[in-house]
Amino acid sequence: MKKTLLALTALALLASTAQARSWDDIKKSGTIKIATEGAFPPFNVLKGKVLTGFEVDLANQLAAQLGLKVQWVTQPFDNLLIGLNQDRYDFVIASHGITPERQKAVDFSSPHYCTGGAIVTKPGGPTTAAALSGKSVAVQVGTTYLENVRKVPGVGDVKTFPKDTDAQAALMAGRVDAWVGDKFTGLDLVKAQKGKVVQGALLFNERIGMAVKKGNSGLLKELNAALTKSLSDGSYAKLSGQYFGTDVRCR
Repeated sequence: MKKTLLALTALALLASTAQARSWDDIKKSGTIKIATEGAFPPFNVLKGKVLTGFEVDLANQLAAQLGLKVQWVTQPFDNLLIGLNQDRYDFVIASHGITPERQKAVDFSSPHYCTGGAIVTKPGGPTTAAALSGKSVAVQVGTTYLENVRKVPGVGDVKTFPKDTDAQAALMAGRVDAWVGDKFTGLDLVKAQKGKVVQGALLFNERIGMAVKKGNSGLLKELNAALTKSLSDGSYAKLSGQYFGTDVRCR
């Protein structure tokens, strides 16, 4: 999922001279500081004051493997990578699609799931890229979904929203013809709305990764090792099954 080129250019320039906490620093402190959005179900969402979701549970699992306590931080999606480069937290797990533009600004872990941008609409609405011609589409601002919707030939009005849930609400209220977002989030929406919406084609596929500050190779190595262990020992599959009924790892 996510991020505009202009903001990323600023981000790359922002790569501060301040030093991110090294793996040794984190290990010594006993606590790792992790940031997410908290508004992107089923991956990361605040339910009351409780932060939950697949990515939250996965990050907690990885931290436990590394012998660390977790301190969570929630930020609007657009602020997450900026805060990372300002050393406000150690890493970000918030459904960031791994793109060449983002890789100029941050370093990504191995992908922790694979997905795609799906079209969701009311029955009889546009379900393919071609059918979006002249249609209005709701999408979260600063996302790879927005970038890809804007590339669709002839697409009509593209309406942006600060949160993905706001974009979904616009579709449900009939203010747009379609919503484009994560395919698993789309499946959840279809299930929750019981026949009021349907999921159509994927506009694109993407690999999702955790982000660390550029050059923080020690932390990146530990996160990748913990993820590899989770993928191989069955704990990832169990968690993925719990949330999605299938294994969402990249293959």
